[in-house]
Amino acid sequence: MIKIKLSTRFLLAAILCFPLVLNAADSLPYISKEVLFNNEDNSIRFGGTLTLPDTLHTHQVVIIVSGTGAQDRDGTMAGHKMFATIADNLTRRGIAVLRVDDRGVGQTTGVYQTSTTGDFAKDVLAFIRFVKSQKGIDPKNIGLIGHSEGGAVISIVTAQSRDVAFMISIAGLATDGLNALRKQNRDIIEASELPDYDKARSNEINELMFNTAYAYANSDSMEVKLNETYQNWKKKDNEYFKTLNIKYDHFRFPIYSYVQTAIGPWYRYFIQYDPAKYLTKIKVPVLAINGDRDLMVACNENLANFKKYLTVARNKDFKIVSVPGLNHLFQHCKLCTREEYKTLKESFAPEVLDLMGNWILSHKRNK
Repeated sequence: MIKIKLSTRFLLAAILCFPLVLNAADSLPYISKEVLFNNEDNSIRFGGTLTLPDTLHTHQVVIIVSGTGAQDRDGTMAGHKMFATIADNLTRRGIAVLRVDDRGVGQTTGVYQTSTTGDFAKDVLAFIRFVKSQKGIDPKNIGLIGHSEGGAVISIVTAQSRDVAFMISIAGLATDGLNALRKQNRDIIEASELPDYDKARSNEINELMFNTAYAYANSDSMEVKLNETYQNWKKKDNEYFKTLNIKYDHFRFPIYSYVQTAIGPWYRYFIQYDPAKYLTKIKVPVLAINGDRDLMVACNENLANFKKYLTVARNKDFKIVSVPGLNHLFQHCKLCTREEYKTLKESFAPEVLDLMGNWILSHKRNK
């Protein structure tokens, strides 16, 4: 695993395309087009932005794939536009970029809440078909950048599609869904201001609920089993809390909202996700980058899995990079909690932009 030094500068058969030049394009040193296109069965219309260095030559292109939670094409999170920042930087370097609104967001139709990681992978296949049809794009040099859950999405796509020339995971998931949920929640709880006894209670009920959800992920009785698990724990926990001699109990597990999320299609798919099924089949160049202060996708565990599974695949061209001091959104952070995101001015670490841009340009396939 490589650690890079902290910088001193402070994640279709039928195509309907109606390119519109953005108002700000005149001030940009590249072409920016708003585009609309459909998936293969025309059930979803996607809205996105394609940025091109020019149309006089053919260029490498990267497609940016978002993580968990419905996001717009710019990757707007906590007031920062992560994907727009990446697209601007890469296009100025001579690399075309497509970024797309998630299902049910902006100009994209469909319902995000009933979709799974596997459905998002099908969407990316539609994105690939679209960019292959565009002037100024080299169809032999199509790459994917996936942030967070997007790392799992691009792993699925890259394992299945011969059109993918390379992939970049930024804070991408390479851990199975069950253990990813366990680790993520333990890290968030540890970083919280909860008293130690509530941290222990949180970890205990989370572990019980995750294990139950995993055991009944394909069962119609999941909702009943989750509620049973919670009620059994609650009886035991009530007796435990009495021994603490604390007057008021401020701890609340969001049982209703958790169960409603867990019984949905996304959670059922995600908790069973196994990265080994896909990463062990990938032989194209891979760059995997994580910030070492990431509470959402654990740096060491996920990078270790990228290395392990790509080695099994006998992939001869992959690079694993741990970047010190960065959170899940690739911002230099102090507390590195989710609440801190919005207080930080930086939208994306410049040294990671440099790393990605240089790596992509060094992996251009010859025609």
